[in-house]
Formats: sequence, C-alpha cells, structure tokens
Amino acid sequence: MKTNIKQRISAWTAIAAIVGVVLSPAIASAAFDDTNQTINAIVDPVISIGTGPAVDILLTPTSGGVLSNDSDTVTVDTNNATGYNLEIEDGDATRTLANGGNSFAASTGTKTTPIALLNNTWGFAVNTGTTGIGTNGFDASYGAESNSASSTSLWAGMPANGAPIMLKTTSTTAVADTTTVWFAAKATTSLPSGTYTDQIVYTATTN
Repeated sequence: MKTNIKQRISAWTAIAAIVGVVLSPAIASAAFDDTNQTINAIVDPVISIGTGPAVDILLTPTSGGVLSNDSDTVTVDTNNATGYNLEIEDGDATRTLANGGNSFAASTGTKTTPIALLNNTWGFAVNTGTTGIGTNGFDASYGAESNSASSTSLWAGMPANGAPIMLKTTSTTAVADTTTVWFAAKATTSLPSGTYTDQIVYTATTN
C-alpha cells in the first residue's frame, strides 16, 4: 500500500504532539496555609522611694518646755496602675529619741487621735490636706515652729517596728509624688544637752 505525503505529514504531526505532551513539565497548583500570633509586652510594676536630708529639730529648752519641729519630704515613683501605699514605723521597738540613758519618749497620741506634745516627748504628723492620707485627726496644716512655749499642734507617737501605720494610699501611677511628714519634740531643761536620735522606716508598696 502506498502512503501519500499528506498521510506521512499527518502521522508525524500526531507523533510530535504525543512527544510534546510527554516532554511538557507538569504545572501543579500551589498549596498554602497561614496563622496569627499575639505579641505581649508584659511590663512589671516597679517602685522607688527617697527622702530628704536628716531631720534636725533644734531646741533651746526652758523649765516649762518648748516645742520645735522640722519636716521631711518622702518621694515615691511607681508605674503601678493602681498606685501605692506609704507606711511609717520606728526602726526598732524602743520608739524613743535617745542620747545614752536620756531620751524623748514617743507621744501617746495616734494618727486618729493626735495630741499636743507633753514635755520631753516627740511625735510626727501629716497635713490633713495631703491627698490619700485618709481618716486622721491631724491639724489642717503644719508649719515651722521654733522653741514655741504655747504650741497647740497635734502629734502622733511613732509606731514600733513591726507595727507600721498607713501614711498615704494612692490609686494611680506616680511620678515624683511627694508627702511631707512633720516631726516635733518638746524639751525642758531637765534633759541634758546633746543629740537625741532615732531611726524610722518608710515603706512604699504597690497596691
């Protein structure tokens, strides 16, 4: 049987098409997946506290007794969103300003019921207008007094170590938040001259 040219061309075309199909690269559809992630920056609460220089109560006593005072500034910084508590207590259990065997006794007044200082006693106070001080019986304001024989300012006794009392509480972050704490002593000539000393402790805690 004779094969004509058209048949040959048709056959070769069919073979080329088959080879082309075989040799052509396979094209696959792409597969993918995704997911989400949460990033949390967790900032811990921090707090710092500082005070001013030593509190010096300068007294020139009389037989009837005179009162002098001086103030301290407590500064607190905290990033705690709900604020901080500030407490005060004595550094030990004696609660006295002592010089050898002589001393100023701590006032018997309290934060809620402060009293005028008796002779040869000492105490502390915070202005009633101080934000966060809470319920207390202190005066509306305190100012400098020097050797006053007729002072009527009211004072609380320093609480013993291990039994602090709350000075102030806040409810938000604080940047250089200050609290002025006043200290006073009343002296008669029955006390020998000298420096009468005690250590107190302020504690600031995030709330």
